Amino acid sequence: MKEAHPSNIIAIASGKGGVGKTWLSITLAHLIARTGRKVLLFDGDIGLANVDVQLGLTPEHDLSEVFYSDVPLKDVVTQHAQNFDIIAGRSGSGNLATLPPTKLASLKEQLVELAHAYDFVFIDLGAGVEEHVRALTTIAKRCIVVVTDEPTSLTDAYAFIKLCIAANPMAAIDIVVNQSASLKEGEKTFASLNKACINFLKISPPCLGIIRKDGKVKESIRNQESLIARAPHCTAASDAATITIKLIQKS
Repeated sequence: MKEAHPSNIIAIASGKGGVGKTWLSITLAHLIARTGRKVLLFDGDIGLANVDVQLGLTPEHDLSEVFYSDVPLKDVVTQHAQNFDIIAGRSGSGNLATLPPTKLASLKEQLVELAHAYDFVFIDLGAGVEEHVRALTTIAKRCIVVVTDEPTSLTDAYAFIKLCIAANPMAAIDIVVNQSASLKEGEKTFASLNKACINFLKISPPCLGIIRKDGKVKESIRNQESLIARAPHCTAASDAATITIKLIQKS
């Protein structure tokens, strides 16, 4: 019998934008696909979608067809050249963030069903704590919260974790510190967030990994390429690969 919510769905979230959430989603999808596993990357940043932009894609299909034309979700999957599948969002259509509850419920059901055909499904969530963000989080068995050392990133990440725990006290939450000056500085950033979680939420989410600042990341985004295709041996790629190994071990 199929699980109601497959354990292979991983949401990637952040309290605020600009912390590298979409970049991390693409990088992890590419790295895991390289191991021969079947991977789907779902652009859940509804209305401000940019997975396709970062990869330089012009998908023939996107989520707007699912919402407005009742096209099945499985029919808007795009195959990427790097051997993972993508479901593109709809850039520049902010009204999609105010989907009727019935449409949002249908989207969740279809994504859960589609997940059974994959080894890993990554949901690149929108930044913040809006209803559609929280709704998509509920179908994930694991949520990776991406933070940087900026105070607003830490406070917003804490707010997101607080809401997740309120909705599901058993939620599996991991932290990834991105754009860190060093591993030591990344550990300090994680410690700050972890302290707040322990003091006020009585939980201690594990640190899944620290990704150091690397000019190759901006270069790959500027050139609309996956970092793993452009600079597979750079520092950030190595740090992301370490996170990938942990995810595979947890699966």
